[in-house]
Amino acid sequence: MSDSKIGISAEALRKQLEKKEPLFVLDVRPLSQREEWQIPGSHYVDAYARLNEGDDSVLDEIEIPENSKVVTVCAAGRTSQLAAEALRKKGVDASSLEGGMKAWSTAWNIARKKFDDFDLWQIRRTGKGCLSYIIASQKEAIVIDASLPVEVYEQLIGQHNLSVKYVMETHIHADHLSRSRQVAERFQAPLFLPSPNKVQFGYEEIAPGTTFSIGAITLEAIPTPGHTLESVSFYIKDQIVLTGDTLFTDGVGRPDLKASPEESQHKAALLYQSLKRMLSLPEKVQVLPAHTNKPADFNEELISTTIGEAKRRIPFLQSGEEDFIQTLLQKIPPTPTGYLAIVEKNLAGNFADINPVDVEAGANRCAVS
Repeated sequence: MSDSKIGISAEALRKQLEKKEPLFVLDVRPLSQREEWQIPGSHYVDAYARLNEGDDSVLDEIEIPENSKVVTVCAAGRTSQLAAEALRKKGVDASSLEGGMKAWSTAWNIARKKFDDFDLWQIRRTGKGCLSYIIASQKEAIVIDASLPVEVYEQLIGQHNLSVKYVMETHIHADHLSRSRQVAERFQAPLFLPSPNKVQFGYEEIAPGTTFSIGAITLEAIPTPGHTLESVSFYIKDQIVLTGDTLFTDGVGRPDLKASPEESQHKAALLYQSLKRMLSLPEKVQVLPAHTNKPADFNEELISTTIGEAKRRIPFLQSGEEDFIQTLLQKIPPTPTGYLAIVEKNLAGNFADINPVDVEAGANRCAVS
């Protein structure tokens, strides 16, 4: 094989997967890291230790189809380069993902669905599982829970010739840096945030019952405290509800971040009441959360459920309040890495002094399921 550069950027890999180009993505990290988060459709061999010991025979343990283009993946791009070099010596067309999974954390794809009076784009950070949304009717648009660089939203808004009327958030996020302020500034649109919160910049308040009209539709803000005290959801009557981190496709929001045991108990009780109100919506209403705990596939299918499916799929939603609180608090997952630093930056609204890739690396852990 040629000694030419054997690296591939996260953006180049993202575009190839989006175009459904035939690739064999080979993850060589330790199993514990693989289980945390991974690239959709990737293959796996537990090669990390042996590659770093100079034993590349470990790569013989995975069957790679003949003439495949291979992209090797690790956490930061060093061990995957060893794997790519070893595969090239065996005659395989192999490249290493530059920056590894840290760089992959900002990779994204979209799913689009047309409703009667509006279009919805779900923009998915495929590694971190963060879900943001553009909703448009008659060329007017709302951007909700922006989690990617402004350029991504510029691209989509420009591609579809939309005009951004509002930018808003369901809550102050703890597992990704919010780009909503930057998106609002770029499009010169008002930024709406729920209260109470401690952000250190200007915004318009989302009060209970606040409505947002674009084109032929109206979104209603519904207070849904629990995951955070300020959490809200956005409802388009009889069609969709954007639930933030209150209700997921297979779980509910955790109530314990930045909270004492007593505060967690109180927030769990608030969450129970919020979910009770939400589950009273028509069963056909589609639930669109702000996160998923699985890699977001390049399949163009919405990550969603319905109110009726959520009732059936999430057992403790049928519990009474005391049982719900007890079960929820017993099932809390490990605390997300770096969440305090992320919250601090989101409250400040400025992260020019940090490398977002370093702060955001790792899977999100906002759900209890």
